[in-house]
Amino acid sequence: MIIIEPAAREQFIGDAVNTFPDECCGFLFGTEKDDNRVITAIQVVDNSKIGDKTRRFEISPQDYLKGELYALENNLALLGVYHSHPNHPAIPSEHDRVAAQPYFSYLIISVLNNEIITLRSWRLNEEAQFEEEKIHDYQYS
Repeated sequence: MIIIEPAAREQFIGDAVNTFPDECCGFLFGTEKDDNRVITAIQVVDNSKIGDKTRRFEISPQDYLKGELYALENNLALLGVYHSHPNHPAIPSEHDRVAAQPYFSYLIISVLNNEIITLRSWRLNEEAQFEEEKIHDYQYS
C-alpha cells in the first residue's frame, strides 16, 4: 500500500494541473516498512521528451542522479515516479511498462480538461506486468 502525505499530494496534483495539456513527471520519496510505502516528499522534474509531450514523458539521466542525491541527502528512499495522463485514464501504457523499473511505484494522475479525475499507482510484478497498488490517500479517508 502507498500512503500519500497531504503536502506531497498537493505538490504533484499542482504539477499535473499546471503542466496540462502536457504530461508532467517527478520523483516520489519517503519510507518503506512492511510493504507500506509512505510518500513524504516529491521532486518535480522537467519532462525532457523531445517533441509531443501530451502522450509521453522522459526523465533525463541527470535528473535521475539529482533524485538519487536528494534521497541520500534527506535520508529518504526514492520510491518511484509520478506522471500525468492528460485526457486519458490513469492506466499505464505499454510504453510505461517497458520503461518501468521493478522496485518503483508508478503513480499516474488522470487529468481531464485541466481537472484531476483519478489517481492510481502501479508496480511491476515478477512477470514484468503492472499490478495496481492500493492507495491510502488522506484526501479521501
